[in-house]
Amino acid sequence: MLRAELWWDELSFGTFMAQEQYPPQSLLQYTYEAEKAGFDWIWTSDHFHPWFHSNASSGFAWVWIASALERIHKVKIGTGVTAPYFRYHPAIVAQAFATLDNMYPGRVFLGVGMGEAMNEVPLGFDWPATDERIRRFEEAIKIIKALWEGNFVDFNGHYFKLRSAKLYTLPTSKIPLIIASNNHSVTFLAGRYADGWLTIYNKHRIDFIKNKLFKALEEGARIDGRDPNRIKKCVHIVLSYDEDEDRALKACKKWAASTVRQIFSSNIYDPRELERIAMMQTDDQLKENFLISSDTDTFVRIAIECVKMGFTHINFSSISPNQSNFIKVFGEKVIPQIKDGVGV
Repeated sequence: MLRAELWWDELSFGTFMAQEQYPPQSLLQYTYEAEKAGFDWIWTSDHFHPWFHSNASSGFAWVWIASALERIHKVKIGTGVTAPYFRYHPAIVAQAFATLDNMYPGRVFLGVGMGEAMNEVPLGFDWPATDERIRRFEEAIKIIKALWEGNFVDFNGHYFKLRSAKLYTLPTSKIPLIIASNNHSVTFLAGRYADGWLTIYNKHRIDFIKNKLFKALEEGARIDGRDPNRIKKCVHIVLSYDEDEDRALKACKKWAASTVRQIFSSNIYDPRELERIAMMQTDDQLKENFLISSDTDTFVRIAIECVKMGFTHINFSSISPNQSNFIKVFGEKVIPQIKDGVGV
């Protein structure tokens, strides 16, 4: 049995280390606290530019992951998510994560997604239409998976080519590949190729998630003869928690551009412009687009709802004003209540 399968079917809980919100050293401390509090997974953003300009950071995720894995000894750590087709050649993504797993067996996962212009356009790349990005993304996934097998790989795609490429440092265990998506087409690819699928909780899209995205995942799996029940279903619950609800609300303001759906297909890449868009969002809009509460029962209820929908990994993506307090309260109170609520 491969190492990844030892924990893959269990209900698990994660939290998010936002490279743009805190410097790398602070994130290492929060990761230590999260492991101590009982979280199972750590996700981290893989961005070149942050979502906002003022008081932002933008650490390099892969370097940070290696440092975190050296210091922490139980949690699984990976990206949420890497876009593997512009600033990163997919073969380099495959090499990087193969090396990480070789050094820290069974503790690494790779989350991949379609990305944003803010991470690619500043480095001289164009930001094409969604259909082209989906085609590039599928080629990239094929390359990563093929190289992890350890053979010489020739690949003659429309966007990428390999000529007898081989990884000489291979993963020690099976690296879980998780595809993030909020639409039908990419969720279908997750069904075809991924070990896990990640989407974002949105109270306005519950029926769409249940009736459209879960169906797309199943369709993609079955077309290749895969069992959709063996694909781990992961959900990001983006939240801001604080005993003072006004503080929790204010903490969301700088992240507001990330809730504007058009941003993901647009050519906007300057964090100053993203921040300007964020500052235009009203408090009512923030309340509509983020889960903001001083009552932990709110988050328990939503997480239990997600488990009942079929998700087996709950990631609390916290933009709370006090991360240490969030980690402590959720570790001591929220996660145990969820487990009790679903009978784990």
